[in-house]
Amino acid sequence: MRKFHHLNDTQLIHAFYDGNLYALEALINRHKDKLFSSILFLVKDKYLAEDLFQETFMRIIDTIKSKRYNEEGKFLPWAARIAHNLCVDHFRKLKRLPPIVDSDNNDVFDWLLIAEESPEQKLMRQQSHDRVHRMLDDLPSEQREVIVLRHFAELSFKEIAEATNCSINTALGRMRYGLINLRRMMLEKQIAL
Repeated sequence: MRKFHHLNDTQLIHAFYDGNLYALEALINRHKDKLFSSILFLVKDKYLAEDLFQETFMRIIDTIKSKRYNEEGKFLPWAARIAHNLCVDHFRKLKRLPPIVDSDNNDVFDWLLIAEESPEQKLMRQQSHDRVHRMLDDLPSEQREVIVLRHFAELSFKEIAEATNCSINTALGRMRYGLINLRRMMLEKQIAL
């Protein structure tokens, strides 16, 4: 599978079309962390996020296997849109908004592994992450969503606009107001990260 690291997403899809299953595995491994983190942040439940993550990749695999993938060289935004739509569909089915507090006390920043931290450093990092997590939870959902997609899924504003069905200017505005609100909360609560 190491030989696929130099290939871009489009090349991996073509290699899969040519019958190489390892190409699809490499594609999934390349993007799984970003997609899972985004889903987890939106649904705030590790087990639900795992289910939606699996459903996301089942749809991706089915679409690619049936050669219905519209090749635009934008695999990650396309995959993020699928994940986002599955999250929205889930909450529509429940007819409620996502919970504000994570029921398992899972930190969205858990995927940021920092090696060889002292116990003090781990505690300080955890406290900082908890503060940021709480502040993000206090943002309006549209602002929180754009910040998560930009900083955790690393999508461009064009990709965010497509994933959230809004204009690029709206996505930019939501990001701007989200960051302004985060700064205001930090000043009000005298939080230093």
